[in-house]
Amino acid sequence: MRIDRFLFFIRLAKSRTLAQAIVAEGRVRVDGRRALKPSEEVRGGSVIALPLRGQVRVIRVLSLPERRGPAAEARTHYEEIAANVSQQLGDD
Repeated sequence: MRIDRFLFFIRLAKSRTLAQAIVAEGRVRVDGRRALKPSEEVRGGSVIALPLRGQVRVIRVLSLPERRGPAAEARTHYEEIAANVSQQLGDD
């Protein structure tokens, strides 16, 4: 699935055009590589890092959505992994 569609479907971008703009800025990484085009493919298990609303979000793709559904449904398709890292660091 294209990364711009994925970000739109999971509600991290309000529109597909905004998702394309985020990717075109060159600050999105998929599996550690810079995404150069909005048509970059993401798959189940891919790790995406992107700046949103003043913070860097790192998510793992759990499954690919078929549509842009409600927020609760959208959250089932990814997991935040940056939050898990910060919790682990705090436990040391």
